[in-house]
Amino acid sequence: MFADHRQHRTFLPPAEYCPLCPTRPDGPPTEIPLPAFAVAVFENRFPALVRRPPAPTGEAAAPSRVAPASGATEVVVYSDDHVLGLADLEPAHVARVVEVWTDRYADLGRRDDVAYVFVFENRGVAIGVTLSHPHGQIYAYPELPPRVRRRVEVAQAYLAEHAACVHCDVALTESAAGIRVVARNDTFLAYVPFAARFPYEVHVVPLRHVPSLPDLTAAERLDLAVLLRVVLRGYDRLFGFPLPYVMSVHQAPTRGEGHRPASHLQLEFTPIHRTAEKLKYLAGSELGAGAFVNDTVPEDTADRLRVAMAHGDKARSAGA
Repeated sequence: MFADHRQHRTFLPPAEYCPLCPTRPDGPPTEIPLPAFAVAVFENRFPALVRRPPAPTGEAAAPSRVAPASGATEVVVYSDDHVLGLADLEPAHVARVVEVWTDRYADLGRRDDVAYVFVFENRGVAIGVTLSHPHGQIYAYPELPPRVRRRVEVAQAYLAEHAACVHCDVALTESAAGIRVVARNDTFLAYVPFAARFPYEVHVVPLRHVPSLPDLTAAERLDLAVLLRVVLRGYDRLFGFPLPYVMSVHQAPTRGEGHRPASHLQLEFTPIHRTAEKLKYLAGSELGAGAFVNDTVPEDTADRLRVAMAHGDKARSAGA
């Protein structure tokens, strides 16, 4: 995707000029024309994908090709408080954020020009955020992005060979072994993956087969909210500061048939720190060859995360 207009987007403005805060009397106008709100969603002012894109300006000769950047780019503001992130909100409020994700997945997924709805959050200046008010984003793509396509292909191949969902089998195996599990509750499991690319990578999955957010019950959405707070508060306790991360929400593709049996809801957290002072950079092997080198052992980082997450609300640590 090419979006050269994004070079001019708002970059880390002072708090009093934050475009994600409510619009208050005698204050500057913001993206949200309300004096207060719980959760807000709006179309990104600097989008990479839009409903009615202009024709591509670039020319392509075979084997290259071009297509309009059709889709959607939305911003989800978690609360009207300029400093409260997901870890700071009450479980019921986080559950409302999950409900918003659910609504946008369903609404955007009904569009003919959308094949995949991707909910994500970039947290922290080290990740590259341009607005400090806690928020996430939603991209609705016209086709399956490359990594998503690979996930779908592998899951479908596993289903064809084993007559089972690979994510269900991984969750069952991790839950039984426990050595990489960092937190859990009645319906969700959080663990460091066996092949973790980042030292403190954590996956959060439902224990039953749930293809997408709309398949969760209200009780399960609250369980997800509770466990998300446990994971995120544990991250912040790990080194004693708000840990920068990327959160990715993987769900079933919204175009085409037959995706649901192999698709399994998964929230993937990839913090970029490998120690309190050092970042995990993507260098030659990662960027050039696509082969990640992890400077830690997943079982060891799981131990550290278990300690940090042990006091999470209504969740029990794996060793409890």
